Amino acid sequence: MKSFQEAVIDRRTNYAIGKNIPVLESQIIAAVERMVLEVPSAFNMQSARVVVAMNEHHDKVWEITKAELKKVVAPEKFDLVEEKRQGFAAGYGTILFFEDNDSVGEMQKKFAPYAKYFPIWASQANGMLQFAVWTLLEDMGLGVSLQHYNPLIDEEIKKYFKVPESWELVAEMVFGELLNPAATIEKIPVKERVKVFA
Repeated sequence: MKSFQEAVIDRRTNYAIGKNIPVLESQIIAAVERMVLEVPSAFNMQSARVVVAMNEHHDKVWEITKAELKKVVAPEKFDLVEEKRQGFAAGYGTILFFEDNDSVGEMQKKFAPYAKYFPIWASQANGMLQFAVWTLLEDMGLGVSLQHYNPLIDEEIKKYFKVPESWELVAEMVFGELLNPAATIEKIPVKERVKVFA
């Protein structure tokens, strides 16, 4: 395992992924479950929910996505979005990140003076969870990317996985065999983003 700093530096968006993963399914499941338990949330809200979809369940996520895209994308533009979708479908699995709105609502009632902030804090905690899972999976040698086909696919995804109505889909994390390293990206100079007063 790399140091935490090395793992964060090496985490990238990987679009070229395949099905021959270098780890066991049980290792992926254990990693996700551990991060769900350990990533913090404001007021210990614990409103994040996760579905790990592999094998035919992963395939179903991307079949649903194709069907929903066909309803909204103009035929002359469909080939472009379909090529991208096929790249995600080529992976090994998809982690679906949800927020349980009932949990958020309970906290809003319990701590009424802070009610308007709980959805913001829930989103922040979910983002931390996504980042933690992404970094850990990358450190395990997997190619990973984070996608956002919600709310387009929400209804059919929730039906297929039989999740509670209160669960709101917020992101889809695709993972698989790393086929090509991620392209380098341009970074804004850190001095333009960080001010230090010491």
